[in-house]
Amino acid sequence: MRQELRFIRRLMKRESKLKPKFIANEHEKRKKRLITFVTGILLSLLYVAIFGFSAQDADESGGLSREVTEKCVETVTELSGKKVSASEKDRLVDRFEKPVRKMAHFTEYTAMGMLVCILLAQWYEKSRARFGLNIGWVFVSAAFDEWHQYFVPGRYASVWDVFLDTAGGAFGVCLVALGCRLFFQINRISLRRKNV
Repeated sequence: MRQELRFIRRLMKRESKLKPKFIANEHEKRKKRLITFVTGILLSLLYVAIFGFSAQDADESGGLSREVTEKCVETVTELSGKKVSASEKDRLVDRFEKPVRKMAHFTEYTAMGMLVCILLAQWYEKSRARFGLNIGWVFVSAAFDEWHQYFVPGRYASVWDVFLDTAGGAFGVCLVALGCRLFFQINRISLRRKNV
């Protein structure tokens, strides 16, 4: 049992360090720089959008949220084929406005988690430290967003939104990891078929 614990401790120490990736040739360096540049631009645009939404006062933000929820309710009722009265539609909009807002938070930070993961994966080896840096980046961004929102008239900061945003970022990181794993498995299978 002690040997197993020592092995686990050594493994955790080895994997907990953030190690830069070694890039052998110039082509790989250019490719990584291009991916970094594009990802950085997309991440910057996402930050502008997130902080733009946070800068809206309570009335403007609530109006936008209600408008999006109305479109969602209209789409769902059209797809279901049911006729819904105006009062029923308003009741549905009132009921689903908060979940739609929270889903928007989650989705924005899922995109951020994905972009940060892609960005860091270009320059650092896969490790627990890189995963922690991904989640830490999203957490700090979410906390700063909520702090910024605190100073907007009619808005408030919520610790729960920070946790929801961080969960969205973690989900984005997991999506990228799953996508990469599937991509590499598909490539491996296709290479085996070619060799047979």
